[in-house]
Amino acid sequence: MSTERKILAFPSCLLAPILIGLVALAAAGTAAAAPCTGPGAPSNTETRCLTAVAIPGNPLTGFDISFVNPQRAEYYLADRSNKGVDVIDTSTNTFKKRIFDPAHPFAGVVFTGGVANNNLSGPDGVVSRGRCLYAGDGDSTLKIFNIDSGALLQIFNTGANPPTRVDEMAMSTDGQFLLAANNAADPPFATLFSVDEESCLVDTGDALKIEADPSVIPSGFGLSIEQPAWVELIHRFVVSVPVIKGNPAGPPDCNYGQLASLSPCSGAQLVIDPTNRVSPIENVVPLVHCGPNGATVGPHGNVMAGCNPGNQAGDNELTIVNAKTLNYVDVGKLSGADEVWYNRGSNRYYTGSNANPAALGGPVLGVVEGTTNFLVEKIPQSPASHSVAADSLRNEIYVPESAQPLGTVGAGICGSTIGCVAVYMAPSTGED
Repeated sequence: MSTERKILAFPSCLLAPILIGLVALAAAGTAAAAPCTGPGAPSNTETRCLTAVAIPGNPLTGFDISFVNPQRAEYYLADRSNKGVDVIDTSTNTFKKRIFDPAHPFAGVVFTGGVANNNLSGPDGVVSRGRCLYAGDGDSTLKIFNIDSGALLQIFNTGANPPTRVDEMAMSTDGQFLLAANNAADPPFATLFSVDEESCLVDTGDALKIEADPSVIPSGFGLSIEQPAWVELIHRFVVSVPVIKGNPAGPPDCNYGQLASLSPCSGAQLVIDPTNRVSPIENVVPLVHCGPNGATVGPHGNVMAGCNPGNQAGDNELTIVNAKTLNYVDVGKLSGADEVWYNRGSNRYYTGSNANPAALGGPVLGVVEGTTNFLVEKIPQSPASHSVAADSLRNEIYVPESAQPLGTVGAGICGSTIGCVAVYMAPSTGED
């Protein structure tokens, strides 16, 4: 069931850093596919498990965000277990190569006190356009590669102090702007880059550091910013923010980390105008009972916010907000999303809902219809399946599965215990 309501808005801004790099390597590999079996490959869903792509090297125990470039027929996965960006050919669903630079390696999985530390690990966010690949790393750097040659073209240090990861990112439709989030910095910030499409390089002298006003995201409480998305309808970036101060407004105040006995604060979406160098944060749009990680743009400028109970306890739904009117609908019985992705080819949203509450089915791939905003189905996934991307030309959805023991959902999907990238087939609308 969906309900439509109306929401609010308020503003903020800031400045920039520098740096470079060179050289490269790409590792080739062989394809390995396994049959889809078990709960993660149901026979009664519209979204069908097609195959599983094996990833060579170390078992897939650590990974982050993924991305599809349908024009190149390529899927990219930030593979921390193998310290590179894995490339899968989406026309054949085979492993193509791994992009990395041995002289400037990705951080991989970094452990602190015996526990994997997300804030320092890498690669993290990935995005591509043409032959250009942009990947964030755990040392606060953005690394830029030539996909064809595998060459590392540039390294840019975004200046987090102490260094923490450059996470999720998005590009404008014309490729002119790139926005990357330093989600683990305190306070968190985004860096806006001007991009030269021919060379793939970012303008180091033009990079703009963007921070929300402390009245919205105060420092010292471990608050973050998450997945950005470009909204062509309004020519703005939107960025999901898990928690902001004063949402809802008091009294009494809500808890943004300062007092656990208070009711938790909800999150927001920042609206960023890349042409405004003085006050790029045009609006802060508070969400109603939603602590979002993901953001993706569907039809008519509608933005899905991937609400997550890890940010706000009790989240049992996702939210879709129209970027122009700020009207919104709630998608019930689905939550816990990290990365979310809209696929034009099937007119559906897909959610990497690894934190979906047990009462709602536990970790799932969520499927939401793009016109009606109704939940279509949920497909069981492995506990770490927080990443999802789709090829709109081939109507295939890619979901990384972590290495899991025999008898688990992930092992059934992969047909092995070393992890894989599951490939699902979606019904086509004929739009792409």
